[in-house]
Amino acid sequence: MEWFISLSPVVQALLATLFTWAVTALGSATVFFFKTINKKVLNLMLGFASGVMIAASFWSLLAPAIEMTENLNQNPLVVVTLGFLSGGAFLYLADKVLPHLHLGLKTSQAEGIKTGWQRSVLLVLAITLHNIPEGLAVGVAFGAAALGLPSATLAGAIALGIGIGLQNFPEGAAVSIPLRREGMSRRKAFLYGQASGIVEPFAGVLGALAVVRMQTILPFALAFAAGAMIFVVVEELIPEAHAGGGSSGTDIATVGCLIGFAIMMLLDVGLG
Repeated sequence: MEWFISLSPVVQALLATLFTWAVTALGSATVFFFKTINKKVLNLMLGFASGVMIAASFWSLLAPAIEMTENLNQNPLVVVTLGFLSGGAFLYLADKVLPHLHLGLKTSQAEGIKTGWQRSVLLVLAITLHNIPEGLAVGVAFGAAALGLPSATLAGAIALGIGIGLQNFPEGAAVSIPLRREGMSRRKAFLYGQASGIVEPFAGVLGALAVVRMQTILPFALAFAAGAMIFVVVEELIPEAHAGGGSSGTDIATVGCLIGFAIMMLLDVGLG
C-alpha cells in the first residue's frame, strides 16, 4: 500500500480509474457465458448501480465539498449549490448533444444529434455518458486527498474507486449481453461493452489535474461531479431499472438501490 501512497494524485487517479475500467470489462466478459439476461436481474443490477452513485454523491463528494468551503472561507450555499447544478446542467447538455440510445428502445428513439450510426454504437455511447461523471468523481477525490484536507482522505478516495468499480460490473454486462442478443458476436459484444468504460481514465486524470493545479475550485469540482452523477441516476439508471418486469421488477430494482447505497456508505464511512 505504501507504494500507492507515494504516487502523485494524478497517477493514483489514473490507476483507480483503470481499475474501474477493468471491472467494466469484467462485467462485459459475462457475454462469453450468457446470451440473454433476465429482466429482473438487470433491474437489480441497475438499481444497485443507482444506489452506489447516490451514496457516493453525498458521502464522497457533497459532504467533503461543504466542509472544504468553510476551510477555504467560501460560502457553501453558493459554491456547492452552483457546482451541483452546473454538473447536472453539463450532463443535460451532453445528453442532448451526444447521440445515444437507451436499452429497450428502437433506433428511431435515439437521443442527441441525429446520425446514421449503428444501433450498437448508440447503445455503447449511452453507457459511456454515464461513465464521464464517474471517472471525474474518482479523479477529483484523489486530487482532493493530496491537498491534506481533513475532510478528504486517500482512504475515502480509494473507497469511492472501489464503489464505482462495483457498480461498473453490471453496467458492462448491461451493454454486452443486449448486443449479443441482437446478433452481435460474443467477441465484438465484449469489445463494445468494455469500450464504454474507456472514458473513465481520461476523466479521472482530468479531474485530478484540475483540482491539484487550481485548489480553490475543489469544492465546486466535487459538487459538480455529484450533480453530474445524480443527473445520470435520475435521468437514466432508475427509469431503466424500473422498465419492464412488472411490479416485482420495480421492487427488485428498489432493493438493489438500497443495497448499493448501503454498501457504498459502509465503504466510505469504514475506509474514509
